[in-house]
Amino acid sequence: MPTLERSTTATAFTGLWLPLITPFRDGAVDTTSLTRLVQHFAKEPIDGLVLAATTGEGMTLDDAEIGQVVSIVAAELAGRLPIVLGLSGCDTRKLCAQLSRTRAWPIDGYLIACPYYVRPSQEGLLQHFTALAGATAKPVLVYNIPYRTGVNMTTETLLRLAALDNIVGVKDCCMDANQSFDLIRERPDGFSVLTGEDALFHSALAQGADGGILATAHAETGAFARMRQSYVAGDTDEALAQWQALADLPRLLFEEPSPAPIKHWLWRAGLIDSPEVRLPMTAISADLTTRLDRELNRRRNAAA
Repeated sequence: MPTLERSTTATAFTGLWLPLITPFRDGAVDTTSLTRLVQHFAKEPIDGLVLAATTGEGMTLDDAEIGQVVSIVAAELAGRLPIVLGLSGCDTRKLCAQLSRTRAWPIDGYLIACPYYVRPSQEGLLQHFTALAGATAKPVLVYNIPYRTGVNMTTETLLRLAALDNIVGVKDCCMDANQSFDLIRERPDGFSVLTGEDALFHSALAQGADGGILATAHAETGAFARMRQSYVAGDTDEALAQWQALADLPRLLFEEPSPAPIKHWLWRAGLIDSPEVRLPMTAISADLTTRLDRELNRRRNAAA
């Protein structure tokens, strides 16, 4: 295994990141709602946005639509927050070409999922991400989510990739607390571990994670940020109390396939004009609709 040292020029990714949904209206990207969303979340205590990833339904967007989303968000933010573009695929050559095509885009890095379906070996994963890192000068976050891709990147493989200058961290959805802990304990300085499991945010912080990329933070952005700030400040009792008030929300918003429940919440909150999703995603059930509306109203009344 190579020595685990990192360049001082590596970009660190920490805090609360939002994997922004992509609003649709009548089958097209809803640019009006997208602009409204960006204006809203730019005022919230988040540390960055991830575009066109899983929550953004990136696999249903064509290249022109992805470029449209990035252009609108970047223009609206005007540098106020960093932007990471989500990519996925199981063909290394195609992904390298996509990195080349987006080289001049106004983004600050990439979140790239492990290859899905083909289930490569650890050596295959190592060579895949090594090739991708060589195809861009921008920072790359590895997205390890084996229950979606069918392959789990081991701690050893991640640590070998961490020796590359622009592999700067991981969105960790391995769902193995021991694996996550070993990675956090053994990682080199400057290599970020961000949980992607909303329901495990507090536990991940307790293990030493640097933050999270959390879809549920669309709904209670400030509360998620305050909980992390309390934990970082050393007020673990307050952080736990804040988490106890939040813990049921990720369960509710992930009870049916994401991002449909989150889009419904944002629609009811007046932030997007339609809860529309693209097939194979479908609208949420009547039962979940009732419970989401009830919870949104409860939280509104409590905040009033």
